[in-house]
Amino acid sequence: MKKVLITILSVIGIIIVAGGGYAYYLYHSAKETADKMHESVNLGKSHTTPKLNSKNAPPISILLLGVDQRKNDVGRSDTIIFITLNPKTEKMQMVSIPRDTRTEIAGRGTMNKINAAYAYGGTKMAIQTVENFTNVPVNYYIRVNMQALSALVDAVGGITVNNKLDWYDEGYYKKGYHYHKGELHLNGKQALGYVRMRHLDPNGDFGRNQRQRQVIEAIIKKAASIKSVTRFNEIFNALGDNVKTNLTFDDMMKIQSNYRGASKNVEQYEVQGTSEKINGIYYLSVPDSERSKVTNMLKSNLQK
Repeated sequence: MKKVLITILSVIGIIIVAGGGYAYYLYHSAKETADKMHESVNLGKSHTTPKLNSKNAPPISILLLGVDQRKNDVGRSDTIIFITLNPKTEKMQMVSIPRDTRTEIAGRGTMNKINAAYAYGGTKMAIQTVENFTNVPVNYYIRVNMQALSALVDAVGGITVNNKLDWYDEGYYKKGYHYHKGELHLNGKQALGYVRMRHLDPNGDFGRNQRQRQVIEAIIKKAASIKSVTRFNEIFNALGDNVKTNLTFDDMMKIQSNYRGASKNVEQYEVQGTSEKINGIYYLSVPDSERSKVTNMLKSNLQK
């Protein structure tokens, strides 16, 4: 998971390092891609972005949103991971919030699944809803369209994964495709079907989240071995078209440089709750004690 986390925070920087002799060309191509990815969200005067200086770099929080957006559908943030980085203690937290978590949607005052916030009000409402749920402010965000996985897999020439289940595709790639147990070589569409499946997984969303992390790690492993400028162009195009963030290129480089040590100590946690149906709809109900636990975890790693 260390490579995956570094990639989330500074994916372009990782690719530059992997490029070796193409560093000068890649640097400028990466900067252009980062500029294309950059997007500002006005969260109000109470929100500030810390200065990521090399000396006394402050702890920061980053919200990762994985959006399964398709044609004529704004989509929902089916992957929600609250990340905190503390360069002083060299500790990184990843707190996954299940998409079915029942909570109040910021700005609407209604109770719903937490992933509905993005569908109602985009990135801004998604961030505000997560902040209300955790009682912890978000400094930065990274929004990834799940289609990026497909494009990135093709850009690196396919990936190899170790599949722990045996099933036939639900229809995302093509009906009847067999994801056999063991080592699989996947193209982009096959990889997308691999990470989307959940109904046939006894672990449901939790199993799907594991496969998403597995695919991301495989992409990075493959990207690190690439020497072709053509491949790098495809990777940059895939990122630029499918990733949005309020991190600037300079921010990415500073995180890569000043917060790298945090990857040595990674703490992962998934919000716990009980499954229940309300008016025929499945939710994950999270007790106040669990929310307080999550809040304290996040705040403890954000202390200077």
